[in-house]
Amino acid sequence: MLIKIKNITAEGLTVHFEESAKGFPVLLEMAESGECDFFSPVKTRAILHKAGELIEVEGIVETEVRLTCSRCLKKFRAPLTDRFSFTYTRKLPDSLEKPNTTEIELRAEDMGLILFEGDTIDFREAIQQQVVMMFPQRPLCNDLCKGLCPQCGADLNEGNCGCRRSTFNSKFAALKDLKIENK
Repeated sequence: MLIKIKNITAEGLTVHFEESAKGFPVLLEMAESGECDFFSPVKTRAILHKAGELIEVEGIVETEVRLTCSRCLKKFRAPLTDRFSFTYTRKLPDSLEKPNTTEIELRAEDMGLILFEGDTIDFREAIQQQVVMMFPQRPLCNDLCKGLCPQCGADLNEGNCGCRRSTFNSKFAALKDLKIENK
């Protein structure tokens, strides 16, 4: 996932990468821990443009994973696709290298810049972060998933289990009959 800066022409440079999740340390760790399984490689398409000292990158990253539903605990396949935009630079703008004592010092990351050195840019870390951010916090096999019965553990998507549903016991239930008189 290395790009040589000299290959970026005035018209820009279009790149395509396809790499197994094993090529990304964090994604490999996620797969080995059982958090997910990758069904397809991580595919990246991007266009790079030079803007003075900045290298602007816009593209799309996609893969397909197997996740566990957070409601019914079944495994399901989920496509992960997202657009991204990165800006690389060799050094911070002059106004940020010498901060005024009354101003807050900003780092490159605070400005959305990624620092690089030399004549090449390695996209591996940025793409890996993008894939990790695409994972849902609470994966669902579908939006209408009913989950598991809290009493017997039956999958409610396959039908009613026959358990009697208890009413929700709220700490505020005692206040439902409270009447306040206005004076």
